[in-house]
Amino acid sequence: QVQFVESGGGLVQPGGSLIVSCAASGIIFRRLTMGWYRQAPGKQRELVAAITSSGITNYADSVKGRFTISRDNAKNTGYLQMNSLTPEDTAVYYCNVNPPNNYWGQGTQVTVSS
Repeated sequence: QVQFVESGGGLVQPGGSLIVSCAASGIIFRRLTMGWYRQAPGKQRELVAAITSSGITNYADSVKGRFTISRDNAKNTGYLQMNSLTPEDTAVYYCNVNPPNNYWGQGTQVTVSS
């Protein structure tokens, strides 16, 4: 059973910070590239950030310099630290491998608003 469980989302003011977490199971997590994706209202799901098994990272231009992706292979867990949040970051955030498989979790809602 491949499963991704996201957590840590919530309501945050513009300029604030959040960290979201992803617990993965059913895969050899440490050997795979992990990605964070998000889907905003009325938009398609997009890749936000990715990190390879060796720690090489890539970011979408819209979040570069503000978000940091990381992983703890011993815990089969990935993280996304989000700083300087804006209303445009409001979305449901999902984790998966990159390229993604079909085993999407429920995601965690991040809402940036005053």
